[in-house]
Amino acid sequence: MNKFLPTSTAGSLPKPSWLAQPETLWSAWRLADQDLAEGRQDALSLSLHEQDLAGIDIVSDGEQTRQHFVTTFIEHLNGVDFEKRETVRIRDRYDASVPSVVDAVSRSRPVFVDDARFLRQQTRKPIKWALPGPMTMVDTLYDNHYKSREKLAWEFAGILNEEARELVAAGVDIIQFDEPAFNVFFDEVNDWGIAALERASAGLTCETAVHICYGYGIEANTDWKESLGSEWRQYEAIFPRLQRSHLDMVSLECHNSRVPMDLIELIRGKKVMVGAIDVASRSVETAEEVARTLRNALRFVDADKLYPSTNCGMAPLPRDVARGKLKALSAGAALVRAELTGNQAA
Repeated sequence: MNKFLPTSTAGSLPKPSWLAQPETLWSAWRLADQDLAEGRQDALSLSLHEQDLAGIDIVSDGEQTRQHFVTTFIEHLNGVDFEKRETVRIRDRYDASVPSVVDAVSRSRPVFVDDARFLRQQTRKPIKWALPGPMTMVDTLYDNHYKSREKLAWEFAGILNEEARELVAAGVDIIQFDEPAFNVFFDEVNDWGIAALERASAGLTCETAVHICYGYGIEANTDWKESLGSEWRQYEAIFPRLQRSHLDMVSLECHNSRVPMDLIELIRGKKVMVGAIDVASRSVETAEEVARTLRNALRFVDADKLYPSTNCGMAPLPRDVARGKLKALSAGAALVRAELTGNQAA
């Protein structure tokens, strides 16, 4: 792995057409039963190959074994009824039909551990595995049992910790918790959201990260972004508390966003995954565009703590566009890396 500016992805990569509908977020599987199990592993291997070809340093499963970044995990838990659905407001942004919590939630078996073990067998590179964060899980369900977002989040935090510990034992090097809800519910984040996240990551022997983005490039998210004004300062409300947490890394959205880069100073000391690829655009960035974002970030974070990444997941993008963006990420990081090593040599 590159010592400076190791590259990674924040989330999903496009699935092959034989597994799911192309360019469709959260598409239903096109296979079933044993064919699906084998197909997901084949897709995982293909995703790893494409990351290797692009020169990605820290690889992931690209969410090839998941239909949805939150509910696929929840599907395997007790206490949630997927037949009993209610319409709720997701991220205070759009309405969606979601499953209901009808009883105490619990985890009776591992969810992603076999997939992680399979990926570990395919590569010697560091592996980053994403799990939904407790607050985002709560915000993706209708709670008809606990009647308290905080209580449900703490229950999910304990379950996530069980899963994360087994993922580490299976060979995962970085556990990333996806918390897009952190960009919306600021009072809850500071009151109990970060504490619940620390519970989910307690005692892990791997590195831990939290991914806080502005969402996929879907209409509801792009419309919301347009309403946020000339500067997106949501991170400012939560970074001070997050800086005091025991999380190792923070993954944030930067390229083509209106996030003031100097907000990174609020999490000084943390490793920062800087989103240098815009997943809401089908235009493939040039290496110089990526490098420009990284150089800007280096004004506020030390080089040994900067990890170039994507803004969010790329599942809805055409595969050739996603491949191009991954290559641009690696090429842009290589440009800045060469500048850094050249400066050191001088």
